[in-house]
Amino acid sequence: MSSRRDRTEINLEMLEAMEDLFHPGTLTLYRCYENETSTTLFKCAGFGNGDRFCRNAYLPDPRFCTPIDMDPFLTRCRQENSLIRQNVSPGLQRLVVPVAQNENLFYLIDATLPEDFPPEQWVVLMGLTEFFGKHIALLDYGETDTLTGLANRKTFDKHLFEVLGSAMNDECGPHDLARARRHGDDSNGQHWLAVCDVDRFKSINDTYGHLMGDEVLVVLAQLMRQSMRLADQLFRFGGEEFVIVLQPTSAMNALQVFNRFRRAVETHPFSRVGHATISIGFTRLLATDTPPDVIDRADEALYYAKEHGRNQVASYEELVSSGKHRPHLVDRGGIELF
Repeated sequence: MSSRRDRTEINLEMLEAMEDLFHPGTLTLYRCYENETSTTLFKCAGFGNGDRFCRNAYLPDPRFCTPIDMDPFLTRCRQENSLIRQNVSPGLQRLVVPVAQNENLFYLIDATLPEDFPPEQWVVLMGLTEFFGKHIALLDYGETDTLTGLANRKTFDKHLFEVLGSAMNDECGPHDLARARRHGDDSNGQHWLAVCDVDRFKSINDTYGHLMGDEVLVVLAQLMRQSMRLADQLFRFGGEEFVIVLQPTSAMNALQVFNRFRRAVETHPFSRVGHATISIGFTRLLATDTPPDVIDRADEALYYAKEHGRNQVASYEELVSSGKHRPHLVDRGGIELF
């Protein structure tokens, strides 16, 4: 487990370690997403009743996400922030262990074990879960921007290739489209990438100081989380620039989501600063894209928004189709010397 640097792989290693050491009847790993008012659980790995699964831990599938209060036993574990157990049938007990650090809940481990589970095994179990939690916390520290709590640039570079691979499924035929509808996916869904930039951020720093500038970035990240879906990926790209990767949706919905975020920033009263605005440029992810391709297109849409008044959202595809911008040409045959 300690050699893994990918959360999905770590989940699988934890699953196999629990199975080899303790032989639970059922086992579920829930990844936890908390905000000020609620906790959402993503059923990311587990086995039992003939089913075995390990899902992408970085992209919580809404079909397998539930509020924690749907299960009073899990709710109690969160409230007490400690291991709890109860008998569920003769000779069998249900055990839930929180994996947390500094009140920050990462996971819940939900297992069924024999009622006579030996004491020496309890020691091993608690040691394993503590190790798992510390490894996850260390991984999060390396993948997270310390100021805003969003994923950092390094994490963006790591996962964009995976999202670009998923973009190939956006270009599906009628048979695949029908299957997507049956599974509840957006029938017009494509992945979208947006680059967001705080308008006149240098002026904010110069006028109010860098501490106030940092506060604007922290609040901006909070507003971004509130405006996006759980599975959408949010990154601080650097400085006052942020990147959003939307999971499959239509072009119209993507525009509405980005405008909702823009309006949330525009109407939010920032302390001392008063009001701030953002400009957003976004583009569709294509199966043939490389990371520079998609970033360049979103940047071109962002520059258009900046040059035409700021505090607006610009779609690269709409700009090209309306003749307001020339299409971005990609040279695949050149050689760049350093």
